[in-house]
Amino acid sequence: MSDLRLGILLWNQSTDWPAYEAAARRVDELGYEHLWAWDHLHAIFGEPQQDIFEGWLSLAAWAKVTSRVRLGLLVGAIPFRNPGLVAKLATTLDHISAGRAILGLGGAWFEYEHTAHGIDFGASPGTRLRWLDEAVGAIRTVLDGGSASSLEGGRYELKGLRQEPLPLQKRLPIMIGGSGEKKTLRTVARYADMWNAMGTPEKLAHKVEVLREHCVAVGRDVGEIEFTVGCKPIIRDSEAEARRVWKHWMDRNKTPMSEVEDDPTFWPGTPEQIAQRLLEVKPLGFNTAIAEVPAPYDPETLERFIGQVKPLVDRG
Repeated sequence: MSDLRLGILLWNQSTDWPAYEAAARRVDELGYEHLWAWDHLHAIFGEPQQDIFEGWLSLAAWAKVTSRVRLGLLVGAIPFRNPGLVAKLATTLDHISAGRAILGLGGAWFEYEHTAHGIDFGASPGTRLRWLDEAVGAIRTVLDGGSASSLEGGRYELKGLRQEPLPLQKRLPIMIGGSGEKKTLRTVARYADMWNAMGTPEKLAHKVEVLREHCVAVGRDVGEIEFTVGCKPIIRDSEAEARRVWKHWMDRNKTPMSEVEDDPTFWPGTPEQIAQRLLEVKPLGFNTAIAEVPAPYDPETLERFIGQVKPLVDRG
């Protein structure tokens, strides 16, 4: 099996810019593969009315204070922007960062921020996922140098859209987040270079099989898609100490533990415990893990995830 690749998502909420930028610098210095921000306009843990920074501008700023780590949104909310604008944003980021952009996209789920900002949320999740499939197809065409026009009956009114310049990367990678079996995974099969999913090993195994079926249906080799698993590790010498740190993180983010203690994506534990969780999903093809780290951007977790957990998984 391939060695484990690692990325970090730094929560945009409950922080100030100097701390957020310093954490990004540290992720780059530690040797992580990629660095991610949310695409949210309000806090998504705890009280929505907390400090939060916008995602695209955060990536652009990070591009100038990092040198090697790849940069992306996990993931871009498709209702927020016209697909032509998204393609232009991704291309501009690719040039700012000297070819390090990843374009993350998803259907969006947080109605509060759409309502507050007057953004059309669509009639249902299915509606937003139709928008996603239509938009990703147009974006892929434009990023690759082609011309995109509207689909008959579609949401977007594109008219021979082309862009200059093209990205620096020959194929700017598209990440799609989500595991909906009828629509999202079909879009992953058609367009994604990377796929982000979360859940138990049993749940992920099922989703992988559904994705394989969609790939067969569209004539795509599933091996062309990088599987990434999302998690929220809190790493200490004992699980009890990790749980104390977890509570501190949630207090900082104005989030009661009752709202997160049953969330299976939070992984408090020792390096060995975290490594075991990753070893359980690696045989499914999840050779990349993206760890979410909230403010105050715990340096011990950042350092031990790549310094101790990764070697354990690579040897395992």
